[in-house]
Amino acid sequence: MNVVRHFVLAAGGTGGHMIPAHALAAELMARGHRVALITDERGARIPGLFDGVQTHVLPAGRLTGGPLGWLKAGRSIMAGRAMALRLYETFEPSAVIGFGGYPALPALLGAMKAGIPTAIHEQNAVLGRVNRLLARKADAIVTAYPDVQRLKPGWMDKVHVLGNPVRDEVLALREQPFPPLTEDGIFRLLVTGGSQGATVLSDIVPEGLGLLPLNFRRRLQVTQQCRIEDIDRVRATYAELEIPADLATYLPDLPERLGWAHLVIARAGASTIAELTAAGRPAILVPLPSATDNHQTFNVREMVEAGGARSIPQSSFTSVELAKQMQKLALEPGALANAAKRAWNCGRPNATRDLADLVESFGPQPIGGETIRMSKPLPRMGGQEALA
Repeated sequence: MNVVRHFVLAAGGTGGHMIPAHALAAELMARGHRVALITDERGARIPGLFDGVQTHVLPAGRLTGGPLGWLKAGRSIMAGRAMALRLYETFEPSAVIGFGGYPALPALLGAMKAGIPTAIHEQNAVLGRVNRLLARKADAIVTAYPDVQRLKPGWMDKVHVLGNPVRDEVLALREQPFPPLTEDGIFRLLVTGGSQGATVLSDIVPEGLGLLPLNFRRRLQVTQQCRIEDIDRVRATYAELEIPADLATYLPDLPERLGWAHLVIARAGASTIAELTAAGRPAILVPLPSATDNHQTFNVREMVEAGGARSIPQSSFTSVELAKQMQKLALEPGALANAAKRAWNCGRPNATRDLADLVESFGPQPIGGETIRMSKPLPRMGGQEALA
């Protein structure tokens, strides 16, 4: 029987930070622990996450805007740290775990001030700004990829490569076979561009599909997420090309659609990569060029090198290039099924469980009667990129 413990999770208010934190919270509560969340106003408003979890909104300034902006941010961070310390006095957490984003900064600084064990989880293949500020003093650094930029060699003995938690509905796809695909059967394509879609996909994908050979084009069945301002234009293009297409600004049943997709065209966010590799679905990925520190370009490396995906920089993402890459994947015998298996091999399906095991090992009280499965430290990384 586990000793009941208290844990505080801290995350900025975007899905990329909040969803992994939510998955860990659910796992810890299923094990009988109590969880509190520190976030910002955006995070507190996301529906369907952290239901029933006590939530605290802390001030957390953004480190932008020059000296005056930094001064203002510093005051907010110190105010947030003071609020976090008051929470810790009453909640008495065994550990505080940060998932990136500015609200994690005062929460973790408060924990370090109070001597509470801390961990940071990095979803992307580049250590984020807040996590870089906290990494030196954090007790553990959890990563989603074996090769993460901005990790200093001196931190490697506390790095654990555990992956990104994914939804149970996506994890269930891991045990299902890749959808059968015959030479003249329906070819199901899923196009998704993150939480709000991506205009570049709306511009390029329909035009690229129109360049495919007629016999291939007639087999297509497309599901595409579009921005609301693009959806009518995209629908008209598909109608003109006589390609069946189901378009929506939001796909609430995305795991189901991922399950029957033969190929995915998407951005390269951390959650997208985690779900593709958990389910084992091949993809053509277009990293967002404006992503902080170009992290989406680094996110795709493992999956691309394994042969589970192809990556096209947005500057090279043309209708001609898309049509060429689709034909290479879709028309070569066995290429898609092989890529799906290689994507599957990149998955880390036990990320949530392993992360919960790690944070359970923190604190002065023993876990009653159970052996904690600790992850092995990541071997040192060489080369200049590890020093960046």
